[in-house]
Amino acid sequence: MKFAAAVAAFASLVLGLFAATAAAPPTVVPLPDTPFWQDVAVRIASASPLTNGSYRKLCIDKENVVYVLTVQGVARVFDDTLALDRSHRPLTGQAVRDIALRPTGDLAYQLTNGWVSNGAGDLPEPEQNPSWLRPSPTLTAAPGMPWSELTARADVPGGVWFGTTRGAFFTRDGTQSRYATPAAPGIEPPRFRYYAGHRWLRDDHVLDLAVDHDGHLWVLTRTGLNKIEFRETTLAAKADWFHRKIRSRNLRYGLTAERRLTVPGDLTSSEMIDTDNDGGWTSYYLGALGARYAVTHEDEIRRQAWESFAALERLQSIHTNTGFPARTFERRGFKFSDPDRWRDAPQAGWEWKGHTSSDEICSQTFAHAVMWELVATTAAERARVATNYVRIVDHLLSHDLYLVDVDGQPTLWGRWNPAYVNWFPPTIHDRQLNSIELTGSLQLAFAMTGNPRYRDKAYELFNRHGYLTNVLSSLSLVGPTAGYVHQGNNMGDEWNHSDDELAFFAYWPLVRFAFTDTLRGQYLGVVKEHLAIEAPERYPIWNFLAAACGVTAFDAAGSVWTLRGTPLDTIAWRVTNSHRQDITRLPPSFMGRELKELLPPGERLIARINTQPFILDQGDDTTDFPGDEFLLGYWLGRYVGAIQPR
Repeated sequence: MKFAAAVAAFASLVLGLFAATAAAPPTVVPLPDTPFWQDVAVRIASASPLTNGSYRKLCIDKENVVYVLTVQGVARVFDDTLALDRSHRPLTGQAVRDIALRPTGDLAYQLTNGWVSNGAGDLPEPEQNPSWLRPSPTLTAAPGMPWSELTARADVPGGVWFGTTRGAFFTRDGTQSRYATPAAPGIEPPRFRYYAGHRWLRDDHVLDLAVDHDGHLWVLTRTGLNKIEFRETTLAAKADWFHRKIRSRNLRYGLTAERRLTVPGDLTSSEMIDTDNDGGWTSYYLGALGARYAVTHEDEIRRQAWESFAALERLQSIHTNTGFPARTFERRGFKFSDPDRWRDAPQAGWEWKGHTSSDEICSQTFAHAVMWELVATTAAERARVATNYVRIVDHLLSHDLYLVDVDGQPTLWGRWNPAYVNWFPPTIHDRQLNSIELTGSLQLAFAMTGNPRYRDKAYELFNRHGYLTNVLSSLSLVGPTAGYVHQGNNMGDEWNHSDDELAFFAYWPLVRFAFTDTLRGQYLGVVKEHLAIEAPERYPIWNFLAAACGVTAFDAAGSVWTLRGTPLDTIAWRVTNSHRQDITRLPPSFMGRELKELLPPGERLIARINTQPFILDQGDDTTDFPGDEFLLGYWLGRYVGAIQPR
């Protein structure tokens, strides 16, 4: 109680001083949130007897009715279901050989004795090849197309749609087109937009395609009918959609939760599951809520932030190992991930997951900093945040800078002791990263409490163990390094994208809570260098976290490009791009990037932010992610002034 009271008293003082001591977002020229076209896959069901039907041709008449010729007969779309069309009784039982559109836009049927139509005043046409019947378009693949086995074509304003044996793609002619999203100020839209895989299509072998009068694409494949809608939206509206999606579908005890699809691709079969980093992912969701509250001051968003913060508090209170955050918790008997890492909680009916990683400490440091800085508005609220966080730092200090589990042993990655950190050479990122993490933690604890022990410990590590030198080490030194194996893990064989994730979130407390302006300036150089390395990713969170630290040269346009292109569908569908002829494959490298081009988000794997985006083939069809990374990217962009409000 004495500690909490001291924290509250110091927090009251800090409330009046903090704005002058923390790094403020830079002054930037915001990009307008202009409307763009969002592509959305709409699932079209097939009614019996078309469930396993044989499909042949697609037509859309002047009334925007979608017809499909099948071996079983002519079908049409009713709402979101394709079913045999029994609308016109005279055609019942007739063998339809073909369908086509007349110049009037009416659908015509080819019967054994000629063509008929149901248009106003239409008469039967006995000839099998009437003058109005258009020949099939000539299909010739141009060099550099994503795939050269063309099966269908549809010309539209701004370009051409092609069907292939491996998906569909749009090629633009250089003019404006709704089908060319993503684009952003100063960034040309892509030449091709490629749609393949179960995110977009039932199967990739396209038989026919057409664009309806609303501008939506219909694709007939061997196993059924598909629709891709293009809906006008804005980033603000898209962020609202993701927010509602998370609140209704991805919250478990206040933690953001992934959903496991017990039937691949079928969201109705899904259930929320625990994961290895529930505390970490929830921390990033808290970052999004905190940034939004700082911009909008909405009471409901503030309430939601405290709700998820309570889940972080419970990660500590669910057991008796003071200052040790659990990875996650669940009712007894229902754990999903890593069964060997779970322990019974003192409270009956609950279990918690240990073996906590540096990932959790780093992400929770960020979340506590955001809550303390942007959400808490009273001394008591700041004391609440500080009390929960400082317990973690005190745990590390009392255990020789190790995170020690209930078995009395340091966890695999919870290690910031000089003997571990300085074992790595500068060519392995862990030496710099762990020094950054601990320095930021000590700075935040000092800012929260005013207790000099945290500052003194940081300077001891600077002066006696070279932690400041480690922090300021150049990332250009990092490269393949043999001979460093930690508990079976080769530490120098790759550029670890998870380390990029941890570093950028660690920069927030490192820079914004620097002990001095001199240190802040030195730290800022580290952030700038790292951002330059990650620039090809056009990743909103990296750019806007750097901006929040004071970096002025960041890629706002590239971030908007990514946000616009992010699919609304958050299932980790299997994505295959290795066959494409419009990309440049790269040889194996330390960075692990498999292709030169950054594909639009809708053409690559949906994954967590610890996965680099230059991967050709990946996905499982069984995981639904919350989408909190989109929210964090958007609201950080709003917070630093890079994106205009609507």
